[in-house]
Amino acid sequence: MYPLSTQQVIEWTEDGRTRTAHWRSENGTPPPRRIEVADDRMRAGTAHRLACEGTALLWRGDYQGARQLLTALARRIDRGPRRAKERRAPAASPAEAFHRHRQAQSRRARLLGMLLVPLDPDFGIPLRRAPDVRQACAEAYGPASEHPSVTSLPELLGLIGAHQWRRKGVKVPALGGDHIHPHYGVFSPVRGEYVDLVAEAPLPTHELAFDIGTGTGVLAAVLARRGIQRVVATDQDARALGCARENAARLGLTDRVEVVEADLYPPGRAPLVVCNPPWVPARPSSPLEYAVYDPSSRMLRGFLNGLAGHLTPGGEGWLILSDLAEHLGLRPRAELLTAFATAGLTVADRLDIRPTHPRAVDPTDPLHTARAAEVTSLWRLKAD
Repeated sequence: MYPLSTQQVIEWTEDGRTRTAHWRSENGTPPPRRIEVADDRMRAGTAHRLACEGTALLWRGDYQGARQLLTALARRIDRGPRRAKERRAPAASPAEAFHRHRQAQSRRARLLGMLLVPLDPDFGIPLRRAPDVRQACAEAYGPASEHPSVTSLPELLGLIGAHQWRRKGVKVPALGGDHIHPHYGVFSPVRGEYVDLVAEAPLPTHELAFDIGTGTGVLAAVLARRGIQRVVATDQDARALGCARENAARLGLTDRVEVVEADLYPPGRAPLVVCNPPWVPARPSSPLEYAVYDPSSRMLRGFLNGLAGHLTPGGEGWLILSDLAEHLGLRPRAELLTAFATAGLTVADRLDIRPTHPRAVDPTDPLHTARAAEVTSLWRLKAD
């Protein structure tokens, strides 16, 4: 951790005195410019008005009261404008619906993030009925510092949820029911269809495979369990690297899975190269969204353009990709096929699977039409 002098510091007035604290935001939200102290007397309507005006609320009341206020704020935001003249006409295209959805998500996150909670130097919460979140904070922030800090309540709840996922793990049928334990900020394999594709596709080798952008290491583990003697798993995110190494150790695969830091490819060639890049070519609104959104398809294109140079003769590249972006009007199929050809690749086969997550069948989801049509594919690619 860096000393406080190099970190962002917030300032507010409380009990007639100027106070300061370290500002913590793992999603990159800038510190609020205006802060008022609030407690259990704060009403949801007042909190909503202040948040809309750009004033953050530093909570000094009961912790459970803060959670109740957050729920009330979310209801006010989600119900939208009451006046008919303020309501927008239906989106004219799937792409417009997606961008509106992203804007609404961003505004919702910004407003809810205006409710702040204090943290002691050891990450204890100095509020009544507050849970012990010290371990959850240490997993996300690193060692405790010498200074108090402030974070948003939604971020704190995210840390708590991530800690629970890390402790309990995610059951993966393709690993015989063993669990993968995601770390904070590392995409959790809760959508298992892409894992199932890798578990079922015919292997071109049992010797060596590269897993590009490994994340939790789940695909590397599946490949090793399928009998591949050596899997080199790469990532450039420090949390993902630590997470993948820990999962390989938990599963007893450290002799087969080597986790290395790299931007896409490790040195050398392999007869099998696997990649599950972010599926949607859009700009993330926070660092934590890079597992979902791939600006300008950077990772996808980087994988494709480098694949021929990292395959051994006759080898295969497995691209696992949802066609959700196609149904949203963000990346047509023709563009993907052109990218294959430009990279000197041909399609040997394609395996498809439909998602089973709840949003795929939820008609109230803003992107329901696209989600209902979504198919996840494993493209078996070979160099020309």
